[in-house]
This record gives sequence, structure tokens and C-alpha cells, in this order.
Amino acid sequence: MIKHIILLAAGLLLMLHCTDPEESMQMSTLPNIVLITADDHGIQLGCYGDSIAQTPNLDQLSREGVRFTRAYVTQASCSSSRSSMLTGLYPHQNGQIGLAHRGFSMDSVYPNLVSMLKQHGYRTGIIGKLHVNPSEAFPFDFAMTKSSATRDVRWVSDTARQFVQSGSAPFFLYLNYSDPHVKFFNQVRGIPPDPIDSTEVIPFHFQMIDHDQQLARIAGYYNCVSRLDQGVGMIMQDLQTLGMSQNTVVIYLGDHGAPFSRGKTTCYEAGIQIPLMIKYPQHVNPNSISSKLVSTIDLYPTILDILGLPKAFNLSGRSLLAVQKPNNEISRSFLFSEMNYHTHLNFAPKRAVRNDRFKLIHNILFDQAEVVPSVDADQAYTYSRNPKYAGTKVRAIFDRLISPPEYELYDLVNDPHEFINLAENDAFAPMLDTLMDALHSWRTQTGDPFLDKETRELHMELTQTDKEMQTKRRM
Repeated sequence: MIKHIILLAAGLLLMLHCTDPEESMQMSTLPNIVLITADDHGIQLGCYGDSIAQTPNLDQLSREGVRFTRAYVTQASCSSSRSSMLTGLYPHQNGQIGLAHRGFSMDSVYPNLVSMLKQHGYRTGIIGKLHVNPSEAFPFDFAMTKSSATRDVRWVSDTARQFVQSGSAPFFLYLNYSDPHVKFFNQVRGIPPDPIDSTEVIPFHFQMIDHDQQLARIAGYYNCVSRLDQGVGMIMQDLQTLGMSQNTVVIYLGDHGAPFSRGKTTCYEAGIQIPLMIKYPQHVNPNSISSKLVSTIDLYPTILDILGLPKAFNLSGRSLLAVQKPNNEISRSFLFSEMNYHTHLNFAPKRAVRNDRFKLIHNILFDQAEVVPSVDADQAYTYSRNPKYAGTKVRAIFDRLISPPEYELYDLVNDPHEFINLAENDAFAPMLDTLMDALHSWRTQTGDPFLDKETRELHMELTQTDKEMQTKRRM
């Protein structure tokens, strides 16, 4: 009951921001907003130090605005992550704790970016997948939501131009590329023109699996990133050609990390760290770089700030525009993330917190949950069983992936790919305690339902039932 009272109050607050957009704001002064997401795109970009990634257009975008070097999603799973971008709430707060097409949904119609912008006179459009339920919560005027179509980046450019030229009011375009999600297409309609192959890549540092088939998979991923980059370049050129570039905010980010084991669906850095860049002419200084800890829960408050509106009281994020202000209100001591479900067949909840240097992962059901070692058919775990990895740190990290301890503690300065668990090291006991306290306080303050044992047990039972039904269907 209390939760729904809070939701009602939040909705009323947003209504009070502007009951008549034309009376309270000069529409001509509102900037257009383009929010670009890439499916499963981690920090594999040239501007983030990746020498293999061919991303000249995204690198140029980073030079035209601010690039955040420590940006994170709330959960490394598509629907949950996107729900936080749109509502400013953690998945365990809004209810979108797993994939939308697997039956998960937000538990209410929350105030969100789309409804708020439409209320303030924006034309709202989406290209690519929404992947958050219920879809009716997001009032798009223009919707082309076939995700696979966005592999054709020329079609995306043509469709985007159709939308932005369809009216005179300012627009919000939520543009969601399918690349670089699996399946990895090396080329689509000749893009990229010169795809790379397995001889031109190296193992991902967070896996260290040197296997021909794995390298071929990595090359395919980079080809998808290259195609995505060319697509973003087309959008930026379109805005320039149409004379809109100086009055358009462009925000680019990945919805989580790469679809490789120890990346997507985990709380490791390769899963939750993302690229995030904002171009806002006359408001964000070009060539800016921020190392502040930022989260996708900050997107909603940022766009409220762009419109000159106060932040709704139930949002714990803060405006990313604060990096341009002397008092820099964006500073936070701790940053949080979570994992609940990906599909309905795997419930292995995790909570994570990091500070400036250390990160703690709490595997809540470490002694009960069945951990799936693969994501999107990645075979890294299988390759790690090769005799050549016996007794190595590679074998150890994949052993830990399949059978995690209750707590994992990492020094992200000296061990950025999280190979050495310090949780049992007495020298780091004070840090472990500090992060455990911060994590528990956050879970309590945000109403984490999985603090409750009965709720956890219920979800375990539901997952087991789903698995049994799935097995019967296959027999």
C-alpha cells in the first residue's frame, strides 16, 4: 500500500511540473533529445582504449561532449537495464527483474521518460526494441520496434529522418540498435565493408580464453560494433544536414556488457560497465571526461534537468549535467548494481556495490542456486576445461563463476578484470565490512524484496517448477 501511495505522489508531482506545456515553457527553446542504446555493447570502443574496435564515429561523439569512464547499468540483462534507464528506478524497485519476453514486467505503470516528455509537449518515437513491460506505460507517437531491422543501419537512418521531420514540436527519439547482440553478423548490406577475422583479435581480458572458435566469435562481435558505429555516424550526419545538431541532445550508451561469460548477466565489470557519452551543445563542454561513478538511474534526472524540472522525490539518481558545475553534485561514495533473473529458468540473485577502488559482490543464494556458466551460447566455460588451463587463473575464474562463494571482493585498481577474490583475506576485512554495510543499507532503503527469506524461497520454487515444465515439453 505504501509503495502505491509513493507512486501516486510521484505521478502527481510530474503532473504539477506542467499541466499546459505551451503556457509554462517556450516550446522553441526545448532541445530535441536522441537517446541511443546499443544491445550488449560494453566498453569496446576506441575512445575507451580498445585498440581493436573500429569506432571513429562514436569516438568523434565522445570528443563533442562528455565521456564517462566509470558508467554502470543497474543489471546486466536487457529488460531490467532498460527499465532503469526509462524509470530511474532499480529493477527490484520497478519489478522488471527479468526479460520481458520471458514473462517479467514492471509491477505498476511508473512515471517514465516517455510519458514525462510527452506531457511536456514532445513528439515521442522509438526505433528498435522497447523490451520493457507493460509497453502501454510508454506513450510513443511513432513506433518501429522490430529489433532485427536495426541491423540495417541505412534503414535506421531513413526511418529516423522520417520521424524527426514529421512535425514541428521538439522530439524525443529512443533509438535502439540490435548490434552487437548475438547473432553476430559479420556484414549486413555490405557494412562494415572490411570485416575482421579471428587472426585480427585477441582474447577478451576478462576471459583470457585463447581458442580459435572463441576468437572467431570475438571478431564477429567487433564487426557488429563497427556496423553500429557507422549507423551512429549516419544519425549524427542526418542531424547536421537537417540543421538540428545544435539544438539536439545526443546520449549514447550500451544496455550492458558483451554477451560473453563473465560479462552479460553477471555483476562483474565486463557485464555492468558501459560506455556513456552526452553531447549537449552550449551546455556540455566538448572533450570533457568524467571519472565520477555514474549509473543509468541518472538518465531520468538528467533529462529532467535539461528541461529545467526538479527531480522527483522517489528517484535516487542525479543529473549528469552536474559534471559541468563547480560544486559537482554528482559525486557518490558507493554505486550499486544487481542481478535477479535473465530468463525465468535461472534465479541466482546477486547484489553488488563498489566505491572508488573496491567492489563487493554478494551471491545471495550461493549454496542453493544453479548458476548457468554460458550466456548466449558462449563456450568460454567449456574451453576453460581444456587441460592447458589446469592450475591457471583462467580455470580458477570459471570455477568461481559456476560455483561462487557468498562474497567476492575485488581491488579494481590492481585487478580490473576481477581474478583475485580478496573476501577471505584478513587484510581486507575492514573494507569487506564497509561494503557489506553499504550494501545492506541500500537494499533496505530501496525496499529490496529479496531481503525476505520467504520471497527468495518462493522464487526458487517458481524457478524449479518452470524448469520441470520446460523439461517435460522437451520430452
